[in-house]
Amino acid sequence: MTTQNAGGGSNSVFIELQKALKGIDYPANRQTIIETARKHNAGDAVMSALEKLPDQDFQTPAEVSKAVGAEG
Repeated sequence: MTTQNAGGGSNSVFIELQKALKGIDYPANRQTIIETARKHNAGDAVMSALEKLPDQDFQTPAEVSKAVGAEG
């Protein structure tokens, strides 16, 4: 039995998100997060999600993931 997401891809967005933010220093604000993702050539889905983030400081990668998940 496999455990795949029936939605077909939200997990891959979170994986890509973490790769795009690799090496970022926290806390990080929305603009820093977006700029870091661009430098790591994040895909359109990740960039779209990050551009919807609230303008605030994020303390951990988990906070960013949670905020992105709340947007979707």
